[in-house]
Amino acid sequence: MLNDIDDPAALRFEVAGPLWCADDEIKLVDDEGREVADGETGELTCRGPYTLRGYYKLPDHNARVFTADGFFLTGDLMRRHSDGRYVVEGRKKDLINRGGEKISAEEVENLLLAHPAIRNVACVPMPDPVLGERTCVYVIAAPGADPTLDELTTFLLDQGIAKFKLPERLEVVERFPLSPFGKVSKKDLAAMIAARLAEEERD
Repeated sequence: MLNDIDDPAALRFEVAGPLWCADDEIKLVDDEGREVADGETGELTCRGPYTLRGYYKLPDHNARVFTADGFFLTGDLMRRHSDGRYVVEGRKKDLINRGGEKISAEEVENLLLAHPAIRNVACVPMPDPVLGERTCVYVIAAPGADPTLDELTTFLLDQGIAKFKLPERLEVVERFPLSPFGKVSKKDLAAMIAARLAEEERD
């Protein structure tokens, strides 16, 4: 998908599209595979001449990431912009399910990165017996800063975020665990907070 070079800068940075060619097919779908309405967030699925047909010798994986009619489930979350193009909302795997309400970790992280007390941030799910998951925010503080959860939630509310998306626990660390590919390992961070909660419950 490609933006028009003559579009205003704000629009170019916000949306993706239009389609590369008329034979591309795009749908945004919910967890049950139903198309979502314009303005609602759904998973990007695509089918067309530029879409891969499958992964080599990985039939089980192909069964998970392709629909029966050949649409590729990208894992990208988008919503349809008013002009027909698409706004990227994050990755499906990077969602926190708080009592059925889906929270984009990337959305919260992008807002918090603008806070002067934060050098880096990662939002992960932490287990909750009632809601299933709540949001824990891991933070690497800026030099000399000592951010608090109240300070960060106030900052987020000032940015207009919905209250259910607010993080409910803050962990300040010196560094993040990394994956073998050098990326922040949210899997390890989620395991860390789960272990800490279990330890606190035992105490």
